[in-house]
Amino acid sequence: MERRSLLKAGALGAAAIAAPASVRAQTATTLRFTPQQDLITLDPVTTTAYVTRNHGYMVYDTLYGMDADFQATPQMVEGHRVEQDGLLWELRLRDGLLFHDGERVLARDCVASIRRWARRDPFGETLMAATAELSAPDDRTIRFRLNRPFPQLPIALGKASVPVCAMMPERLANTDPFRQVTEFVGSGPFRFLADERVPGAHVAYRKFERYVPRASGTPTWTSGPKVVHFDRIEWRVMPDPATATNALLANERDWQEYAYHDLLPLLRRNRQIRIEVLDRTGFVSMLRINHTQPPFDNPAIRRALWGAVDQTACMQALVGANETSLFQVPLGFFGPGTPLATDAGLDPLRGPRHYDRVREALQAAGYRGEPVVVMVPSTSQPNLAVGPVVVDQFRRAGLNIEIFSIEFNAMLQRRNRRDPVAAGGWSGFVTNWAGMDWLNPAGHFSLRGNGDAGWPGWPTMPRMEALRDSWFTAPDLAAQQAIAREMQLEAMREVPFYPLGQYLQPTAWRTSLTGILPGFATFWNVRRA
Repeated sequence: MERRSLLKAGALGAAAIAAPASVRAQTATTLRFTPQQDLITLDPVTTTAYVTRNHGYMVYDTLYGMDADFQATPQMVEGHRVEQDGLLWELRLRDGLLFHDGERVLARDCVASIRRWARRDPFGETLMAATAELSAPDDRTIRFRLNRPFPQLPIALGKASVPVCAMMPERLANTDPFRQVTEFVGSGPFRFLADERVPGAHVAYRKFERYVPRASGTPTWTSGPKVVHFDRIEWRVMPDPATATNALLANERDWQEYAYHDLLPLLRRNRQIRIEVLDRTGFVSMLRINHTQPPFDNPAIRRALWGAVDQTACMQALVGANETSLFQVPLGFFGPGTPLATDAGLDPLRGPRHYDRVREALQAAGYRGEPVVVMVPSTSQPNLAVGPVVVDQFRRAGLNIEIFSIEFNAMLQRRNRRDPVAAGGWSGFVTNWAGMDWLNPAGHFSLRGNGDAGWPGWPTMPRMEALRDSWFTAPDLAAQQAIAREMQLEAMREVPFYPLGQYLQPTAWRTSLTGILPGFATFWNVRRA
């Protein structure tokens, strides 16, 4: 990465100390945060962007939270009861829940919110397929009548992976789930200050004074009491990692969401900065491939390329060769350190790479030099680091391959196209996910095998879909793990994508802050010492 000259942090720090008392008082009640990218989409149901997920948990609340053991805990609900051999669930809302417009949160608001979210989320879609009736028999009761047992119902509604099952007023939840809501009213611990938003630069939130936290529990991830200590949260978008790091060092910012790996040595030298990995599931990198176009429509070619993938080289390009504690390989198809992670079938990813053998295997599989175009998002530092490395590996294996550098949001649009490469289509794209999104088959977009109805790349894998269905009815964790093992073996055969490694993403904040919780960036429990 091209580094910019550091700002004069000492002088800026002195200026901050000498600021007027009114400015210092405002700073004491305002948390100044640098997000990893601009908040473009404000509706947490309509996108998988993590910055929108973080925004969503500030403005909206969820029926259940998720703790550090990946288990669901009551959040907006005080509890639930299950009857009729698991076919009837009744969820009871806590008393005192209010939306930001002062209206009570009612069960019918939640019913409408669940229905909208389920149209966009694979886990929610499966839950609704198992639901014969979803209703609100009274103002505080949400009733599910199921056509088959669905023991994962609480974690479906409370998972921390994207998209978020955010509760909003019925009048907003009735919005088409493929269109963003135009008013952002939730019942979460912060109100979004829409009139202060400057796209590409600044967003702000105000503490919701009438928010009632849970009375008990341990704050962790999205679980437990959400007690707010700052009156105001300000997000300021920075043009590049060096500028963001300078602002933190100069005490212009309190917290930087991503402490970029190549700038960690600089941050480590400052005793006023704390660096920590909050999410041990990290991020998982991948090369998604297009199953509808040559050459990746040929399963033998897809399998031959396992021998070209060097996950260690990909991760070293991202975090640095010496930061061995910040990446893990080999990576399979479930997040390392999560309950379903397995090493089944990963032998092709171990040991030295032999590109001459891969070239021979490709020719035997029928590769005839078809052009391959891989999209790499130019505005994503992790993907920009990994993309050229995996492309070079495939080139050394004999693929006629090139990089198409493209702005991230433009890539999201282009990847929906199914045209041949010569007509503006694509063969693959490099992206990453939070390890949390690979926690289980329910919300694992890229492990689906549902063809045209699936995520771009559109693999058709009937056995994968059958295994996924069986996971939902597995009686215990051991049975779920056995199914996950079979799913990984099937993925190694069918190759919906190539995992490129897991990396840990540190965050950094001024030591004047305390109470930052494990997980992603949340803003309750945090206070200034």
